[in-house]
Amino acid sequence: MSELSDAYLDIETTGLSWLSSEITVVGLYLVNRSASSFVQLVGREVTKGKLAEALNGVQTVYTYNGSRFDLPFINASLGLDLVTLFNHRDLMYDCWQCNLYGGFKAVERQLEIPRRLKGITGWDAVVLWQKYRDYADRNALALLLQYNKEDVMNLKVLRERLDGI
Repeated sequence: MSELSDAYLDIETTGLSWLSSEITVVGLYLVNRSASSFVQLVGREVTKGKLAEALNGVQTVYTYNGSRFDLPFINASLGLDLVTLFNHRDLMYDCWQCNLYGGFKAVERQLEIPRRLKGITGWDAVVLWQKYRDYADRNALALLLQYNKEDVMNLKVLRERLDGI
């Protein structure tokens, strides 16, 4: 993409602490006026260089609770400080200004943003990765990647809904 893009970003991890956990998946939905693309870095692909390359040409990164989780986790794990490299908009705070509280899935329900995968949580994402890592369970990996993709794609839907409020 030649013009500056927006990036919707969500990560999956093996736990909540960047001191003792790893990033398992980075999902990115890159959008500009003329095109869009979806990228997932998985397992060993999650490196500083690959993430920087995937974000090349991005102006603004959008997350949900990324100020407190995704971006600090990426910085601590990969040594890539997205806060200083890009504009960042944490949609959670935009939600709060519209009296929309709770986790991302709770906000999706309040705004009637549809989700194909129902009942899967961040903890399930940890378990799915463990099943893939420990038992080479390709179905678990496929479900994890689908879950991450839906999170990332719904960030754009959330932004559009918030912009319309």
